Amino acid sequence: MKKISIVIPCFNEQENVEPAYAQVRKALEKLPDYSWEIIFMDNDSEDLTQERLRALCEKDKRVKAIFNTRNFGPECNTINGFFAATGDCVVLICCDLQEPPEMIVDMVHKWEQGEKLIWGQKTRTQEGFVMAACRKIYYWLISKFSETKQYPHCIAWGLYDRKIIEELRRLNDPNPILRNVIPNLGYKPCLLPYQQKNRERGKSSYNFFRYFDTVLNSVVHTTKVPMKFMIYFGMICGTLSFLIGCYYLIRKLLFWDTFALGLAPIIVSVTFISSVQIFFLGIMGEYVLAILDRVSFTKHVVEKERINFDQEE
Repeated sequence: MKKISIVIPCFNEQENVEPAYAQVRKALEKLPDYSWEIIFMDNDSEDLTQERLRALCEKDKRVKAIFNTRNFGPECNTINGFFAATGDCVVLICCDLQEPPEMIVDMVHKWEQGEKLIWGQKTRTQEGFVMAACRKIYYWLISKFSETKQYPHCIAWGLYDRKIIEELRRLNDPNPILRNVIPNLGYKPCLLPYQQKNRERGKSSYNFFRYFDTVLNSVVHTTKVPMKFMIYFGMICGTLSFLIGCYYLIRKLLFWDTFALGLAPIIVSVTFISSVQIFFLGIMGEYVLAILDRVSFTKHVVEKERINFDQEE
């Protein structure tokens, strides 16, 4: 009998772990030909999430939990859950239930038909206009400049064949953003459309800075265009500066007494060039940090406790 592993990352989700378990289990019971396990990956929650997970693990031994020593970020927490899973396929779903657990059944059926990767793709969202517009811009930028095909409105929730999990293990990426890493490996997902719901319980731990950091990491992991753009932009600015300098020199030589240089052009030029340099240094810093992460990488998370795992696991 084949086995399905469900990986559910969570952080401060005390109001959602029990509903998530109930809805995921309801979906899995529609697949009687499979055994299954549900693995909650807790990123050192500060509320009652761990206590409620302990109660679930006590009630159902097919529910497993891993508690981290600190918050290592959603990407590292998720990939550690993948490596802890023992199923023939692994389904990743968020604990906030904005993605419909009932789609697990459809994903498994697609897997039975030979698909190795099945992702949910948002066709509509109930979030605000500003956030939806920002997401569209983000996906457009990534799709436009990425060196490999990217899939807009996919947050990488879905089903992964065991072969993909082993590829991720060999890749040993210190900051695995799945929506970007998987296309880089050459896998083409089977996309299932869905409408994303609003979060009903609890509050998201994501804020502007976390979203911005995700955007920067995605850019660094998918394209070298910013680095090349810096070179081209520097060449253009250098040429323009030379031409403008020649213009001012000629005007001053021809109209020495009447043509005044003034401080305004100098101040504007220096301020502009300085801001461009700082901006480009920031881009270079992101690439350097990505190199540093890879060079100094040891492990994705440090675990504090495992519940309902046997000795080998």
